[in-house]
Amino acid sequence: MAPPAVSALAPLPRGRGGLSFTEALSAALGALNANKLRAALTALGIFIGVAAVMVTVAVGAGARQQVLSQIQSLGANLLLVWGGNVRMGGVSLGAGQRANMSWDDAQAIPREIYAVQVAAGAIRQQQQIVAGNQNWATTVTATDPDWFVAHDWTLAEGRFFTVEENMSGRKVVLLGATVAEALFGEENPVGREVRIGATPFEVIGVLGRKGQNPQGQDQDDAVVMPYWTARRSVMGSSRAFARAVSTISVKVHEGEDMALVEEELRALFRQRHRVAANEPDTVQIRNLSEIAATRDASARTLSLLLASVAAVSLLVGGIGVMNIMLVSVTERTKEIGLRLAVGARPADILKQFLLEAVLLALIGGAAGVAAGFALAHLLGGLAGWPVLVQWDAVALAVAVSGLTGLFFGYWPARRAARLDPIAALRAE
Repeated sequence: MAPPAVSALAPLPRGRGGLSFTEALSAALGALNANKLRAALTALGIFIGVAAVMVTVAVGAGARQQVLSQIQSLGANLLLVWGGNVRMGGVSLGAGQRANMSWDDAQAIPREIYAVQVAAGAIRQQQQIVAGNQNWATTVTATDPDWFVAHDWTLAEGRFFTVEENMSGRKVVLLGATVAEALFGEENPVGREVRIGATPFEVIGVLGRKGQNPQGQDQDDAVVMPYWTARRSVMGSSRAFARAVSTISVKVHEGEDMALVEEELRALFRQRHRVAANEPDTVQIRNLSEIAATRDASARTLSLLLASVAAVSLLVGGIGVMNIMLVSVTERTKEIGLRLAVGARPADILKQFLLEAVLLALIGGAAGVAAGFALAHLLGGLAGWPVLVQWDAVALAVAVSGLTGLFFGYWPARRAARLDPIAALRAE
């Protein structure tokens, strides 16, 4: 029988310095090249694990970013107040059954609570808005100028209405971007006329884009007008509830304790509405910061869960590397024995087999990063999910794949290095 070929192993070390890194790398690449299909199938496990990690991290980070952006679009440091339980004749009518907040309640909040920057009452109603031969059904919000401050709303065109225009009932409106496009297309609507019902209004501004809110509603599909204009010309009012509002937006100064302000709001409304100690609150308050934290925690938990599943794939890939390297040691036992017999050191054998395992894992990891990047963007495009690639996660994925090869390749490499030359040469 012909002696085994040694081309897959490194050349003999020169002098006493042992095998250099370059020589060991060349030998490892030669061994992988001699078994291309097996090397590719071995790297496939690492490839799948790293790609799965990349997809889950990118999509999970994008989802968290979208949630936070949606919450932020509603306004920073914002508390929303709307009507709570109402009792009449000892009977609870439930939330929202009767108007129980007024314009005066909204005006009193900044005066009574120091931490509040602005508070704006609002009423909403679905209306048909007409411009020329175009019409659009949208939500009309009637409020005061502080509402734009509370919700951090910017302008794309024109200006906001003033306090004087609100109190005098001036017939002016601002259009959301969706409404402006539906009625005027690419034209600038500022200065143009629209009709709501039979009442003409002058368009004085176009609101900056906000996108969808956390409930998936288009915030740009909106029209905003002065509160007293709506009461007198569009929405009307009964004598009993002439100053009623359905919601109050409360913006808190930066750095103030939102939970404390919420408690002060509850106390203020109980005092103003003369609620007895044994009666429930007449308002409900939503703290958007708490909602953001809850949604962010949910998205983070889901991302960690998916990443854990992907990590299992990486573990399976690492076991595959160890298995193939053990097979490689068994197949090349005579070659290893011959090398050791003619002067190779165990450290040289260990170095070469470790490099083979690390190279397998790194090749699979690099391919997995590229595939994960492409797959994340493909899934994001098809499903409408945001994708946020974090380059530190990319570097970590490649590093982890290399460490996986190092960890799972050590035992086979150590086994190869500890072979007895005589026993290895006699192996069948």
